[in-house]
Amino acid sequence: MRPDRPVMAAPEESLRRRKAEAAGPVHGSPPGPGRDPAGCPARLRAGTFWLTRIVLLRALAFVYCVAFLVALHQNKQLIGDRGLLPCSTYLRSVQRHFRGQVSWDAVSYAPTILWLLDWSHMDSNLDALALLGLGISSFILVFGCANMILMAALWVLYMSLVNVGQIWYSFGWESQLLETGFLGIFLCPLWTLSPLPRGTPTSRIVLWGFRWLIFRIMLGAGLIKIRGDRCWRDLTCMDFHYETQPVPNPMAYFLHRSPWWFHHFETFSNHFLELVVPFFVFLGRRMCVLHGALQILFQVVLIISGNLSFLNWLTIVPSLACFDDATLGFLFPAGPGGLKDRVLKMQEEETREPQAPLTCGRMARRTANLALGVLITWLSIPVVVNLLSPQQVMNSSFNPLRIVNTYGAFGSITKERTEVILQGTASSNASSPDAEWEDYEFKCKPGNLRRRPCLISPYHYRLDWLMWFAAFQTYEHNEWIIHLAGKLLTNDAQALSLLAFNPFAGRAPPRWVRAEHYRYKFSRPGGRHAAEGKWWIRKRLGPYFPPLSLQDLKGYFRSREWPYPEPS
Repeated sequence: MRPDRPVMAAPEESLRRRKAEAAGPVHGSPPGPGRDPAGCPARLRAGTFWLTRIVLLRALAFVYCVAFLVALHQNKQLIGDRGLLPCSTYLRSVQRHFRGQVSWDAVSYAPTILWLLDWSHMDSNLDALALLGLGISSFILVFGCANMILMAALWVLYMSLVNVGQIWYSFGWESQLLETGFLGIFLCPLWTLSPLPRGTPTSRIVLWGFRWLIFRIMLGAGLIKIRGDRCWRDLTCMDFHYETQPVPNPMAYFLHRSPWWFHHFETFSNHFLELVVPFFVFLGRRMCVLHGALQILFQVVLIISGNLSFLNWLTIVPSLACFDDATLGFLFPAGPGGLKDRVLKMQEEETREPQAPLTCGRMARRTANLALGVLITWLSIPVVVNLLSPQQVMNSSFNPLRIVNTYGAFGSITKERTEVILQGTASSNASSPDAEWEDYEFKCKPGNLRRRPCLISPYHYRLDWLMWFAAFQTYEHNEWIIHLAGKLLTNDAQALSLLAFNPFAGRAPPRWVRAEHYRYKFSRPGGRHAAEGKWWIRKRLGPYFPPLSLQDLKGYFRSREWPYPEPS
């Protein structure tokens, strides 16, 4: 039987080897690729920001996409050749102010590449800028990579629109997008189009630029509230905010009826997130990550509870700079050859060769990043002085390129909601009690009592927002609303594309247009008005502007160099 023993030993040895392999690698043998010495999948090391850059670029590109899409859909109607406030008229007024020449003073006052283009075809110019920006931002969003050339192009294109957008582009998030976009230029390599450009690691100076931005945004918003409306100090502002915010959404309808203690809790939490949490960014990695997570959660809550354009989506972008690759690794698949696996290998190479050779390109890059840090520090001086001032000003710029700005939101809260309702009549006598006045409906702002509040964030209806501001001012402060009335008197198709409903569609335009002033309140869920299908109840306050005919506006239009509307 002895000769048989060696024959039987081979299967036993094979079985022992298979069991050992199942249990783990033999001590001293090298681990497989993408695994740590214990045989577990390797984890990304903290302190690198390769994946952070990809997430940042995609988030910023998404906001740019929305902004340029809004521009493409609305710029012609607002600032085009026959827009409510034509940008060519604005540029000519700037030119006249600086002695009738396209001088350096004029260009620095309103930096825009439209100075170089033909103003007789402004609609085409505006569409070209918006389409180019939309195309570039879509590319970055899809592929997750960019270079300085593409990011600089996005910044110049959007700045060119903002600086001729006049009141339509007067919101704080326009400057915020330009500041965020300027930092995004330095996030990327000069030429390379790769998600992981090995020769250009993410600059710590740029990351701290983003962190400094989110710190100022949140602290500025918190300080302007504490220094502003008393209701922020006695914790009652949220009793009114959901109903009186510019464009409420369906969730705001229900949140408005929350109990008083919940509104107090919301206001107190707002103060904590805007006045205390921003300082976490300076307290080490873990607190910085906590800061980023809390701010993103805060912005998500704001997105759910209101239509604040792309503001909250944009505010998420600099918060992402608080996370490193180890934190964001869960967003990426762990398969071999994927971005996460490639970053892991790059980290291993950095461990073996911590000092990369200093080339001329690297030296130029470091110099550029250092210059950026010096520039941001210098431009931040008046911003910090403003933050510390009892007369703090929000949403302002101290330089024409809007590289470093002041921010803030809802320093005061309106306690009642008023709306301007535009109406037209075909009656020949506007004063007749038999005249039937019919309401125009806007895309999103409250009007029809039975229409559900809209849900559009991150999209932005610029006219609807300006109508909210106009409601607690007078038409003398908002001349564009008279221009809009003139266009409604001719059934102007371009202007009507900004509205949701034209009561004179398919028939002759109205002979008269007027604006009425109403107070609006949410109906009570489950109450009598809600049972009738009404989301709102309203009470007339009086006229906003009197009935106007096309003939009444001829001199008004001529004095402002507006194209006189021709009847359709």
